[in-house]
Amino acid sequence: MNPTALQNINIGVDVGKSQLDIHIRPLDLFFTVENNDKGIKEAIKTIAKHQPKRIVVEATGRLEMPFIMACSEANLPFVIANPLHIKRFAGAIGRRAKNDRLDSELIAHYAEAIQPKLTELKAENIRLMSDLVIRRNQLLSMQTMEKNRIQILPKEMHSTIKPILTAMKNQIDKIEKKLIKLIDTCPEYHAKNTLLQSVPGIGH
Repeated sequence: MNPTALQNINIGVDVGKSQLDIHIRPLDLFFTVENNDKGIKEAIKTIAKHQPKRIVVEATGRLEMPFIMACSEANLPFVIANPLHIKRFAGAIGRRAKNDRLDSELIAHYAEAIQPKLTELKAENIRLMSDLVIRRNQLLSMQTMEKNRIQILPKEMHSTIKPILTAMKNQIDKIEKKLIKLIDTCPEYHAKNTLLQSVPGIGH
């Protein structure tokens, strides 16, 4: 038997635009991976070995979605937590420090102490969310390529690229609106709708 199976393993994940900071409690293990497909796969592989009771991620509205989809596909128990609940917990235990490592440690401590209920998303919503996130990332990559191209091409060629950029932006906006509707089916996100609207790239 895996020794960690005998422990109540709780994991806190602090999600940033470029990286995931992960703390495993009570083992006091900390590691960081890039917030991309490769990094997420690495994180899931490491996390799965510890057979966690729960993996807690704050609800922000976009950055954590690929990681959550990966947890769901790997049948790992996850909690999408209302950031206000974690903030109140931090106040209750007198935590003031603010950096990525301490944030992930705080989230793991919250997971262990509060033992929040696991998040259950409808299977059809998870699949659609995953497809939408993948398609959004594809469009963003294509958009970046076209923006780079317009920087090196003569002005006479710009008129052939600008309509493409406009069309891509419209498609990205539509996808983000669909994501918001799906995200709102999760109570933790619905309660933080104002926070979702403040996330760059979502709801604007």
